[in-house]
Amino acid sequence: MWYAIMAEDVPNSLEKRLAARPEHLSRLQTLQDAGRLLLAGPFPAIDSNDPGAAGFTGSLIVAEFSNLEAAKVWANNDPFVITGAYQHVTVKPFRKTLPA
Repeated sequence: MWYAIMAEDVPNSLEKRLAARPEHLSRLQTLQDAGRLLLAGPFPAIDSNDPGAAGFTGSLIVAEFSNLEAAKVWANNDPFVITGAYQHVTVKPFRKTLPA
């Protein structure tokens, strides 16, 4: 089943994000290589694809896991959680409807 992982950043998280980004992306790449990643990306703090120093306010990941607990364990072991870039993470089951 798909699960939506919605994360909210701490204020001024950019430095923490940049430090943990390579490991964060590596974990996402592993999901993608296994065909288990639907989408992933950050929420820019301003209305721009490249927010520069404004940074980001959180992230959204939609990925496939065997169950809700497995999705929560994966999310809570994210480098952005461990380094304190994320202040809050919510994991919910997600039913993909479109595109078909």
